[in-house]
Amino acid sequence: MLRENCASNPIKSSPATSFFARVFEAQTSLSLLLAPDLEVIGVTDSLLQETYTRRENVVGKNVFVAFPENPAAPEASPIKNLKKAFDIVFETGKPHKLPQQRYDIPDPELPGSFLERYWSTHTVPILDEQGVMISILHETTNITAEVKAKHQLNESIEREQKAIAVAEQQRLRLKRLFDHAPAALAIVEGPDLVYKEINETYQQLFPGRQLLGLPMFEALPELSTRPSGEALRNVYKTGESYKGKEFLLPFARYAGASEEDIYWNFINQALYDTEGNVNGILLFALDVTDFILARQNVEEKSSALRKLNLELEERVNIRSRELQQAKAEADKHSRRMYDLFMQAPAAICILNGPDMVYELVNPVYEQLFTDRKLLGKPILEALPEIKEHRVYETFKRVYETGETHKEAELLIPFKRAEDGEMEDRYFRFIQQARYNEQEQVDGIIVFALEVTEQVNARKAVELSEAQLRLVTDSLPVLIGYLDKEEKYRFTNKAYESWFPFKAESLLGRKVRDVIGEDAYQNVKVFIEQALAGVAVSFEARMPYRDNFVKYIQTNYVPDVQDGEVQGFYTLVTDVTEQVLAREALEQSELKAKSIAEMLAVANDDLKLANETLGIYNSELEKRVEERTSALKNTNTLLQKQIKENIKAEESLFKSHAQLQALTKHLQQLREEERKFLARELHDELGQAFTALKIDVALSLKKLDTGTIEHSHLHQELSSMLRTINRSITSVREIVKSLRPSVLDNFGLLSEVESQAQDLKKRIGATVEVITELEYLELTQEVSIEVFRIIQEIMTNIARHAEASHVYIKIAEKQNAFHFTITDNGKGMLLNGQPEVSTFGLIGMQERADRIGAKLSISSKIRRGTTIELEVPCKL
Repeated sequence: MLRENCASNPIKSSPATSFFARVFEAQTSLSLLLAPDLEVIGVTDSLLQETYTRRENVVGKNVFVAFPENPAAPEASPIKNLKKAFDIVFETGKPHKLPQQRYDIPDPELPGSFLERYWSTHTVPILDEQGVMISILHETTNITAEVKAKHQLNESIEREQKAIAVAEQQRLRLKRLFDHAPAALAIVEGPDLVYKEINETYQQLFPGRQLLGLPMFEALPELSTRPSGEALRNVYKTGESYKGKEFLLPFARYAGASEEDIYWNFINQALYDTEGNVNGILLFALDVTDFILARQNVEEKSSALRKLNLELEERVNIRSRELQQAKAEADKHSRRMYDLFMQAPAAICILNGPDMVYELVNPVYEQLFTDRKLLGKPILEALPEIKEHRVYETFKRVYETGETHKEAELLIPFKRAEDGEMEDRYFRFIQQARYNEQEQVDGIIVFALEVTEQVNARKAVELSEAQLRLVTDSLPVLIGYLDKEEKYRFTNKAYESWFPFKAESLLGRKVRDVIGEDAYQNVKVFIEQALAGVAVSFEARMPYRDNFVKYIQTNYVPDVQDGEVQGFYTLVTDVTEQVLAREALEQSELKAKSIAEMLAVANDDLKLANETLGIYNSELEKRVEERTSALKNTNTLLQKQIKENIKAEESLFKSHAQLQALTKHLQQLREEERKFLARELHDELGQAFTALKIDVALSLKKLDTGTIEHSHLHQELSSMLRTINRSITSVREIVKSLRPSVLDNFGLLSEVESQAQDLKKRIGATVEVITELEYLELTQEVSIEVFRIIQEIMTNIARHAEASHVYIKIAEKQNAFHFTITDNGKGMLLNGQPEVSTFGLIGMQERADRIGAKLSISSKIRRGTTIELEVPCKL
């Protein structure tokens, strides 16, 4: 029923439709505006860019025609699932979310092929003033990387579980080997050499003595004064192994019994802690007394026994070294993870437990609250202002449900340290649950960014726009804007005194319908000239309505954007009084001329009335003098009106300059937003942190039990290192593409050389930067525009030129910097070809105009292209 109602109430063209369409298209979200029949009536630039398509291929078409299903992946059923979601919205009139849906997009490089994509969607009904649904807003988020990362994480977990099972099996084998080895094995720790581990064979050497838990020289006091005892102390002190073969060392196997001669083969090997310090000794001993006594009888077996001893010694040595190296590598990677966390450019903290105690805070997060101590405190104790705020509710919900929560621009008042006054602050943040080894939530990871300055800047721009509107409404002339369809997109308040409409209600109406057919025909030719890009100034008689005729003096100023006329500004001045005065004067002059002619014809017949004629002539001269005086007064009025027109034009141009200044300011804000967006992309580190935390915890657990083999540990640590390196590389590339940090650190010249090296790697061509300059003295704003132009040129070369040589020359001459980029590629057509109107070239020209630079392009087919940018030094 809701769908039938909304189908009968489609979106109508309104005064603000086109304006809000442009606002909608400029949104950063990935959104579609759909009619009840699922026809696309609006699409954001971000979605077009994300799906590699064009607006003309989407708007006006059924959404599933514009975005077809991938026939190679029928199991995904994207169209079926989305239709079901849309039906739910139409039936219930409520928003509907689809957490995850695979919906592949056509590959622009390989026609007929598709790129695998996963999306999270949110569909919202749009209601009119009566609450009737007129359309639906379909917002989507590309979660492909997240889904693939989860798949990879699941695969990694499966591999880890298998590795853990193998490691546990090996640990048990090693334990059994230690316990049941035919050799005597023991581990002593600490400077007192306390027995921590002994196997059954070692205990059988001294069956009547208590060993485990006692210092060696207390359990075996006779060893303390012998050279072998001093040798053990030296192993602990220096870390140098002590070996003995067929070594005679008398011992009493039972306390208080007589000593007996016992021959030993032994190795005393130092053990190390995670910092590389000796913390114990591995004792390996074989009682070879029987062997020595029976040597003559078993001579043929001695070689094999010695070989076995050597192999065992080597295995013990290798194992000891592997354990030391594994512990060192684990410590190294743990420190690296900590350093990565603390050096991240985003504000990050970890809250522990249900009380959300600050467990870890990086320096960027500390800078948000420089006057407060955070570590070790519950969040409500450190930030008491949030107790009754919505943000604390989201913290509790994340901890209770494990669901991630995001905020793009949340107002949270905090007390200022200086005066204790509450201060409005805006934050963009992500709250993500942290899980322990039992997959239970035990804390929250927060990635935050303060956006107070950006919000305040945006509000300032909105205030400036309102002030500009106030200026135009106060002018005594009609100021408007007509688009290419001859529809009003802007009118000031002065229109209300001429037409029976409010200024706002004129928006979206065609000029022909507003001023009437007769008046429209009088200005039609001038409108056509303005839409052709020609500035027009004219006077015209305008019969707007019965008994309402105006004489106007008008200026049409074309609005040219990216080389195309989008519409034109209108400035209409009422000159009716001046024109009527001028016409009255002309009529008087004609009447005087007629009378003079009549007098000349009748002169011969009226000689007798000469005196009377003389009197009449005097009166006529007086009347002519009066008419002349009236003409002077009219001219004075005309001059006054001309001055008023000039003032109005100056005011219009001043307003236009203000608009340009606002546009320039918005461009700067967009550049700043790229910085913030680059930082926000670090949120991708969240899952990498979680996966790496699990890897490190498992590795440390294995190391603590000493049951992990070197090869498996090396594989795990190598995998963690690759994950860290990929995360760091990905973040750096994203940040670099959005905001070239070299501009801030090393200047434009260094960034151009860096871009040249990247181009060389991408296309395998020879790329040379030729310059004698060491530094380009340009403002930050100009440097950014120049960098974006050069970046666009190199992107076009990589995509289209097929060049083998690229030369970039930078020189200073005639008080300007000259940037010349030449390639020997396939070239392009510049005259009369649609390729010239590509967004890339138009964008470069627009950037050049913005900074007062000159951009020239020359190209020949199969002979390459040369682009020169001339930037004045004073910039």
